[in-house]
Amino acid sequence: MKTTYAGIPEELAKLEQAKIVLIPVPYDGTSTWQKGSDKGPQAFLEASENMELYDIETDTEVYQQGVFLADAVMENASPETMVDAVHKATKKYIKKNKFVTVFGGEHSISIGTIRAFNEMFPSLTVLHIDAHADLRKAYEGSTCNHACAVYEASQNTNLIQVGIRSMDIMEKTVMDMEKTYFAHDMAVDDTWMDSAIDQMTDNVFITFDLDAFDPSILPSTGTPEPGGLLWYETLEFLKQVFEEKNVVGFDIVELCPNKKEKSSDFLAAKLYYKMLSYKFMNDDAADEYDNAFQKTEQKKNTLKFTDDDNY
Repeated sequence: MKTTYAGIPEELAKLEQAKIVLIPVPYDGTSTWQKGSDKGPQAFLEASENMELYDIETDTEVYQQGVFLADAVMENASPETMVDAVHKATKKYIKKNKFVTVFGGEHSISIGTIRAFNEMFPSLTVLHIDAHADLRKAYEGSTCNHACAVYEASQNTNLIQVGIRSMDIMEKTVMDMEKTYFAHDMAVDDTWMDSAIDQMTDNVFITFDLDAFDPSILPSTGTPEPGGLLWYETLEFLKQVFEEKNVVGFDIVELCPNKKEKSSDFLAAKLYYKMLSYKFMNDDAADEYDNAFQKTEQKKNTLKFTDDDNY
């Protein structure tokens, strides 16, 4: 039986009333080390049911904006068919004027989410928070591998990468160094947050790989890397992004749950709720929501930026 997100009342979980849509994608078809991120969405939802729904920092209860838990995208015949299914599901709910969020699954699902948002919102910035560059054009015979998660975004959107500390040397040929914030530089440079935000356009989509966090606070991910982000610096950055930009949606990926270690599941649940709280902290539950997507769609894979764009 399908439950509501975080156990919220059913009247707040109906699609017609809800401002927020949550799409689970339990996919783990291309991961190359620790398997198990397909169990991430269920672990996240179970942790969410045990979370306090009052956010102290923002003095809000964002669930009252309404959260519709969509049917999970179960397509797994191939990475390509999965990406197509995620793309279609995401786009469907954007068109219904919802704030669309996605919880994976491995990072390859983001190819579909980013593609949908890029078609629906002009001059899109993709804020990629991750330990890994994920800029391979293809990997292990597929362009829809987790190692290729933001290659398409690098070609078609304004891609900003934050927290990177592991990559292949070939990815340097694709990477925009001016818009990449490496973890070793962030550790000694207090200006990285303002710099990253200054390079963003107005419309921002966030793709958040949980291995961006240091494994000391989130060990349950498929490819943990030392030297990652900590909790409060991450929230400080995210809050500033939500305050200064129009965040049009986000996804969270790569929770690889461990039955003996539940704190990672709970951190993922809190991160999701915090991001919603930042998005709607100044909105009354009775206010109407308008995601302001562009009604006339852009062609796929067209570069939307000119030399005159102000980042």
